[in-house]
Parts: sequence; structure tokens; C-alpha cells
Amino acid sequence: MIARVGTGERAGADAVRRALDEAARLGPYFEIVTDPAEEADPAWRPLPEPDPARIEELIDAYARRLGTRERRVAASILFQGLASRLWSPVVAATAHGVVPDLSGLHWRWAPGAPIALWLADPDGWPVHGDPAAAAEPVHRTVVEEQLRPLRAGLLRIVRLADGLLWGNAAAALAGTLRAGSLRPELAAPVGTLVRRLFEREPLAGTGAFTPDGFVRRSCCLYYRVPPGGEMCGDCALLRRP
Repeated sequence: MIARVGTGERAGADAVRRALDEAARLGPYFEIVTDPAEEADPAWRPLPEPDPARIEELIDAYARRLGTRERRVAASILFQGLASRLWSPVVAATAHGVVPDLSGLHWRWAPGAPIALWLADPDGWPVHGDPAAAAEPVHRTVVEEQLRPLRAGLLRIVRLADGLLWGNAAAALAGTLRAGSLRPELAAPVGTLVRRLFEREPLAGTGAFTPDGFVRRSCCLYYRVPPGGEMCGDCALLRRP
């Protein structure tokens, strides 16, 4: 079957909810809530976040939680965490046959709690055939419509290299491959989609897949989190045989 995605055909709210419900079964990082009743909660904020003060508040909250005085370290970890929260449900839902449209996405955060996501008016695009053909709409809805605005908002507050930020996004995308270990039937569609996404800018060249897993070509600065010295398993600074 020839895959056709994002050609004007829409999936509809019920299909998007089913795909996101299946994705959420993989764990909290794969969850986007779609319950219409959530609209009553005033704590939900639109994402991308339009208020720079809210972004600055979140960076400072992350800095306190991490125990660092370096805003750029906190901003880097925040970007990677949000990238993971965006990639994970979208990639998993795509493997279940629907690319969610995130134009109605909202976020909610409280001290000590993870960032929650809620999608108002769920919609998206059906995937017919090979999930790899969904790379374009997945890239558009995550990178262009969410991560680029988030990057711009962070850079108004701190200075971070593009190689670091897109390396963070790449590491978060590579992390979605664990869906295949949680649900073996998802391994092939998720793996194919992820590798196709890595062919697109700005992710192309940010890292490489090795027999030991994904290795990025940049560092997220986690080693600067007190007490210091710890590195992520995919870090470019980590010595390998």
C-alpha cells in the first residue's frame, strides 16, 4: 500500500484519541490528555508558550530543582525534557496509525510535578501504509510548530548553541525507540519513522546510531548539574572503546 499522509484527509477526534490512548499505555512520557473536561482547569497554558515571563519562570524552577545557578544548564535540560514529551506521544501515536495535530496543545506544571500536556479539539492525519511516510507531518508538527518556537523563547533568556539544542531534540527522539522494547510490535514502525526523521534538518548530523545505541555529537550540559561529573549514556564527551 502506498502511504499518504497530510494530503488534506483528516483523522478526526475519535481516531486521534484512540491513538493517543494507545500511546499513553507506554508510560507518562507518552501521554497527552484529550479529556474535554480539562478545559475547566485555568492552569493549562497554550504551547508554544507565548509569555516570555512564563518560560523564564520555568527555567528558574528547573534550576532550583537541579540545584544549579546556571540558567543555561536548566534551559538545556528543560528543552530536552519538553522535546521528549512532544516526540514520545506523537511517534507512538503515528505507529498506531495517526499523526496528531498539536496546534491545540496546552501545558501545565506545578512544583514537584512533571509537565503535563492536554490537546484541545483533537485532530490529525491518518497514516495509510508505511509509517515512514509520516515523517514530514511529524517533523512539521513537532519541530517546526513546537520546538523552534520553544528554542526562540529560550534564546531570549539564555545563550545556548544550536548544536546543543538540536542535539537535545535528537537525543529525545532517539529515546522514543524504547517504545519498541515496551511493545515489540511497535519496534519496526517506530524505528523506521525515527531514522527517517533523522534525515531531516535540523536533526541530520546531530548523532549516529551505533551497535551500542544512539551517540550524539554534542553535550546537554548535564555534567554541570551539582555535584557534577555525571554524563548521559549518549554524550559526545563520554569515552568509549
